[in-house]
Amino acid sequence: MTDQHSTPVISKPVNEPPKKASRAGRNLPAAIAVGVALGAMLIVVLLFAPKVWVGVVSVAIAIATHEVVRRLREGGYSIPVVPLLVGGQAMIWLTWPFGAAGALGAFGGTVVVCMIWRLVSGGLSDAPQNYLRDMSTTVFLATWVPLFASFGVLLIYPDDGAGRVFCLMLGVVASDVGGYTAGVLFGKHPMAPAISPKKSWEGLAGSLVLGVVVSSLAVQFLTDNPWWIGIPLGLMLVITGTLGDLVESQVKRDLGIKDMGTLLPGHGGLMDRLDSILPSAVATWIVLSLLA
Repeated sequence: MTDQHSTPVISKPVNEPPKKASRAGRNLPAAIAVGVALGAMLIVVLLFAPKVWVGVVSVAIAIATHEVVRRLREGGYSIPVVPLLVGGQAMIWLTWPFGAAGALGAFGGTVVVCMIWRLVSGGLSDAPQNYLRDMSTTVFLATWVPLFASFGVLLIYPDDGAGRVFCLMLGVVASDVGGYTAGVLFGKHPMAPAISPKKSWEGLAGSLVLGVVVSSLAVQFLTDNPWWIGIPLGLMLVITGTLGDLVESQVKRDLGIKDMGTLLPGHGGLMDRLDSILPSAVATWIVLSLLA
């Protein structure tokens, strides 16, 4: 007969060693696997079908915009997602026939439509709440994601366009790898602890060294330009890449979230991977347009 007052026997789980987190805060194997897969896709597209780059960017920007809008809505913002998504596609695709003027015109049109959309979204009988806050955020988002991305698309149209896109991507990756490696090995002095505690001045130095070297080599061998253009390009890519990462970190801190999404293992959402690339696309277009 079973004693109902007896103490139940609880099996103890087998002791497992705690998993060590990466000093850079990433699931490194997953991040490397995803990075290699994305890099392979990029190489195939740019080598064999460069104009497909426009379509790749358009899909990526639609996903990234949706990720940010979803997070903003969770934080209580009212963002007009439909005109943002449609306008973002217009900014990308109108660069094909009209160049930078197409992107700028589409950006202006998107802002106007978003202003009207948000104004009448609740009907005209009641004044919308938090209109200024929501519209300021909407214009910021339209600039930060699709407009910046359109500069990455503009890189593909010259004769050496594939090489120019490679300069952008290789420079950003080199900056990231140099910063990650130097930060893990030597990082002791936080650069912006209130925004991104894991970034260090030692990491920034590593980004500068590898970013400038790789950018110079990329400009020399992948475009019809002298190697020295890679020096200002590398410096700009390190600056914009680092600041782009810090900007997204601050946005996520304001929203109280860790990642924009979960699409890419080891990276978070797609926007978490594009944060440094988007402003760097602007920098690459400016440098190569003025100096090349």
